[in-house]
Amino acid sequence: MNVQIQTVHFDADSKLIEHVNAKIEKLATFHDKIIGAEVYLKLDALSHQVRDKVAEIKVYVPRHSYFVKHQSKTFEESFDLAFSSLVTQIKRQKEKSTMTH
Repeated sequence: MNVQIQTVHFDADSKLIEHVNAKIEKLATFHDKIIGAEVYLKLDALSHQVRDKVAEIKVYVPRHSYFVKHQSKTFEESFDLAFSSLVTQIKRQKEKSTMTH
């Protein structure tokens, strides 16, 4: 699986990158045909003094793609929330496809 991690408006430390990679690798347990994944970690500067941390995840599988976005006060929390939403989407899609086949 091809994984790309991009940070916008900041440089991520190795601990955050390792956290993201470890979680993304677990996606293979939920879907066996994942082609690739893109992770965007951004600082959201919408007129707040405390800037929210935004995590976006795109996952590509044959004939379909998934997208989730979450924001919170830390990148780890944002990414974990987005990741759990993504797992829910993948499971729901797999249930639909097994019902139709």
